[in-house]
Amino acid sequence: MTANAMQIQVNGERRACRSGSTVGDLLRELEINTERVAVELNLEILERKEFELRDLKEGDRIEILSFIGGGAPTILGGTRKA
Repeated sequence: MTANAMQIQVNGERRACRSGSTVGDLLRELEINTERVAVELNLEILERKEFELRDLKEGDRIEILSFIGGGAPTILGGTRKA
């Protein structure tokens, strides 16, 4: 780890992060589209507009939840269920 890096935890895994990074920077680094995602920073759920404003700090805990679209009926045992 370089002098300008810090350790954070993302979805339960330790990860190095550049000092001065924002939540938005982290999401871009992880190639996560912000349209269908919720982010919790140290137990606080962030609004999307905060992603670029919230600086990450040493030891921060980030949980990233992705939403998957659906609604298509599934077939169970050969019978269509809505």
